[in-house]
Amino acid sequence: MVDRTDIEAAARRIGGHIRHTPSYEVRPGLWFKLELLQHSGSFKARGAFNRILAAAEAGALPEAGVVVASGGNAGLGVAYAASRLGVRAEVFVPRNAPATKVARLREYGAEVHQHGREYAEAYAASSVRVAETGALFVHAYDQPEIVAGQGTLGLELPEADTVLVAVGGGGLVGGIAAAVGDRVRIVAVEPEQAPTLHAALAAGAPVDVRVSGVAADSLGARRVGRIAFDLAVRHGIESVLVSDEAIVTARLRLWREHRLAVEHGAAAAFAALEHAAGTTVVVLCGANTDPATLTAAPAADQPAHAAG
Repeated sequence: MVDRTDIEAAARRIGGHIRHTPSYEVRPGLWFKLELLQHSGSFKARGAFNRILAAAEAGALPEAGVVVASGGNAGLGVAYAASRLGVRAEVFVPRNAPATKVARLREYGAEVHQHGREYAEAYAASSVRVAETGALFVHAYDQPEIVAGQGTLGLELPEADTVLVAVGGGGLVGGIAAAVGDRVRIVAVEPEQAPTLHAALAAGAPVDVRVSGVAADSLGARRVGRIAFDLAVRHGIESVLVSDEAIVTARLRLWREHRLAVEHGAAAAFAALEHAAGTTVVVLCGANTDPATLTAAPAADQPAHAAG
């Protein structure tokens, strides 16, 4: 189980490598945490730095470098961290991963492999590669170092009663729960078409779900991570579902009213604003999207069946 001690250790480890992204008060009692300004365009850089640096500290970082499977954002975080640390990175993504994310992966110097139509297939291919090369595997969301790294975001939040955070595999919500879940109400927001934590809480354990919808490239894990599930249970995290229509509308509102260009996964948290209570922070966790889609047909750059 990841706890606040792990989060604080991660914060010390990665402090010189990440941005301490700002929060601002939109109106009295409502804050945005602007994690879309993080290196690589999402919170994923936090966990990536923590995983790689922790391995290096332990003398467990192989010459073969690191391997990650991702729908895009986890890959970007790992590719960015690896490039900054001088480590070789291979990223496995589905064939239908957004072209904008694939292009940026290559800009960061990662070797990109495209397999299958969903995260699970890319994950399987990455496991084979790890066995072949002995590279360090970096999970998109379900490793202690990853969850602890993502949880450093929780240490930067303003004082609040409620935090709204989008959930895919659960690394971010689990990390925030470990950081501040003992004193803040955390609401996990999931697309109706990718309800991984919602289904797990109903079943009493992580279970596979069918995944589709506009936010599937970043919130499209088939199954919530075990670490996140255990933390959600321990801290009594609520899970709410939002429709694709609500996500699209929230994303367009964030652009039109606040000039914030976020991906659909990040907009999901804002789509659940009706669940706010007291002073509320909405975590806007990613900006890896094609800005042209903010004025074009909704969801034009969003494939189904990806994650991370």
